[in-house]
Formats: sequence, C-alpha cells, structure tokens
Amino acid sequence: MTSPVTVDLALVGGGGAASLVLAALDRKDLSGVRVAIVDPVHKRGQDRTWAFWGEPGSFLDPLLSASWAAVDVVTAEGRRTLPLRPLRYAMLRSGPLYELAGAAEQRLGAVRVTAAADRLDDDGSRVVVRDEAGTPLVRAGWVLDSRPRSPARSGRTNWLQHFRGWWLESDRAIFEPGRAVLMDFRTPQPARGVSFGYVLPVDERFALVEYTEFSPSVLSGDEYDAALRGYLALLGIDEAAVRVREVENGVIPMTDGVFEARPSPRVVRLGTAGGATRPSTGFTFTAMARQADRIAVEVAAGRPPLPGPAYPGRHRWMDAVQLRALDRGMVDGVEFFGRLFDRNPPERVLRFLDGTTSWGEDLRLMASSPLLPMTRAAAGDAVARLGRVVQAARA
Repeated sequence: MTSPVTVDLALVGGGGAASLVLAALDRKDLSGVRVAIVDPVHKRGQDRTWAFWGEPGSFLDPLLSASWAAVDVVTAEGRRTLPLRPLRYAMLRSGPLYELAGAAEQRLGAVRVTAAADRLDDDGSRVVVRDEAGTPLVRAGWVLDSRPRSPARSGRTNWLQHFRGWWLESDRAIFEPGRAVLMDFRTPQPARGVSFGYVLPVDERFALVEYTEFSPSVLSGDEYDAALRGYLALLGIDEAAVRVREVENGVIPMTDGVFEARPSPRVVRLGTAGGATRPSTGFTFTAMARQADRIAVEVAAGRPPLPGPAYPGRHRWMDAVQLRALDRGMVDGVEFFGRLFDRNPPERVLRFLDGTTSWGEDLRLMASSPLLPMTRAAAGDAVARLGRVVQAARA
C-alpha cells in the first residue's frame, strides 16, 4: 500500500475555488509550502463561464474573454445603459484559469492525487483525507474543501438560480462587442420567481446568450431550450443564422440557509460550500477570489489559512429579507431590480452585491427599495428567526 502524502495544505476539489487559491499562493511565491490537490478529475478546458465585476488591473486581466465598461438592463419600458467605471463587467472562461492554476501547481511543487476524497478525519492537529474505502490519501496540516454540499442548516427561503446558455456563432456580424446585456426582463415571467436573458458578446460573431431564472425549482431541458429560442426572437436573431457551439447549464443555491464554513478545527470550506455564493443573486466568483487572496496572505504570514466571512452579516440579513419578499410575492421581481438600478449609482449596487459597501451605502440602498413590503418581509424574517431560537431551546 502506498503511504499517504504528507503536506501542509490540501485542496480537496480542483475547480474554480482551488484554482484561485493555487494562483494566489503562487503570486506570494510560497513554494516552500507543501501543497496537495485531491480530485478524481484534473480540470481542464471550458466547463464553465464566470461573469463578475471589479476594477481593471488584476492578475485576471490577461485571462479574460471580454470585459465591458457599461452594461444594459432592459425591461418592457425600455433599455438603461449603466456606466460602471471605475468598475468593469468581465467574462472569464474556465480554461485559462485552469491553465494558470496548472502552471502555479508546477511552480509550487504541488502533489496531485487523482482520487475521490470521502472522509476528512480531523484530530485537531492534522487532517487525514481518506477515499471511500477508508484508505488514507493525504495527511495535511490544513484542508481547504470546495466540494459542493447542502447547507448545514436549511433556509427559511430556498430558491435556485438556474440557467442554460448557448455559445452562438454566426457567419455575419450580429452582436455588439462593446455592449453587454446584464439583465433583460422582457422574457416571460414565471408564476413564482424572476426570469431574464443576458448577452455577453466576445466579438461581432460570437457570444454567450443565456436564459436564467430565480425561482424555487429547475426546468426541463426542453423548457430551457424553448425559453432560449424565445429570447433569440426577442433579440431579433434568426435561429437559422447561428450555430450553437457549446451549451452551459447551471444550478446555484439562493438560500438564507447556513453553510458551515469551518466544520472542524483544521477543515475550511471554500466556494458555495463555504458561503461564497451571494444568496440574492447567485454570484460567487469575486468572493472566491477575495477569499483566495486572504488565504495566501495568512499562509505567507505563517498563520492558519482562514479566509474570513465571504460577506458581512448585515448583507446576509438583507439577502434573507429580499428572498422572503420575492418568495412570498410581497414585491415584483422585475420592478424590484429595476428600481434598485434606477435609484442608485450602478457602482453602488454592484459593490453591494459583492459585499463591499459601507453601512451608509447599505442604508441608502434599503431606502430605495419598496419600504412597506420590505418592512413586512423584515418583520416576518425576524419572527421566523425567533421561532427557530425558541424551537432549539425546547429541543
């Protein structure tokens, strides 16, 4: 039997969160830190696309497929163009990030264990990563676990961001490369939830066109395809004039449930499993990048690799109230998001969704929302939280 690898830091799961950590460790030149990656699949190529906003000038710039200094929000009433400076909206495909992580892995001298991790046995001084048979794969001082999992405590509201996107190619110029559509609410709205389309053009002939819903349950494949065909018709694109080069699907939790970021003394969860997904929108990438940077700073300083909370506690509360208001039909989703962008500078809204706004900015955002229904939602959320406390005390 082969002896398990002994390392300082083990990354369980090799997707986006782990790739960002590897890149961050490499930027700090932490080649003296022993690292292992445990994943049954060595991630390569294009298996997903991340869209996010941030300031230009980061290490990600050379990897981007496209970026935009302004985006459009479209409703039945018309089109708003939102200037984003000093931010920009950016699109990153997975292939370049995996390549960057692979190069970082080599420079760091990391060990790759191509196996599925099952148990993480943490005795408080080290963690043994085992496979399904109980065979030890890695002994590590710390484990960063990015495998998907459900919340440790179920939410009071449990929605999903679910979507299908078509990468479309045309023989003639039909897209506007300098113009991205962030949200197009002209799509038929579900009975319970919010739907929208968006368009991220790489050039005049190649773009990602996607249909997204925020709602409690997913659709069938045929329903997503029908929604995308309907959206192409809204855009004035003849389906016969384009080719579907790739298809992307996704389901992301939108819940006020609690994800356990540190299930044992030396195991830290990353990505959605660690609470990096924003409950109000499903956005995850920027929080993962921020936490990866924090981990590298802590490791470089000789401290435990703790990323800190993905978002301030008050933002979690605001998201819970918003989800409750949408779920209970207290607010109309299209009107809510339209009003948010109408009454605030776009940069403020986007920074709020990234969890970087101040208390004062958060108060101004709350004041711009429909006050009566949101107050009712906040009161209902408070009652539900109190009910859980009472129930736990009686248990």
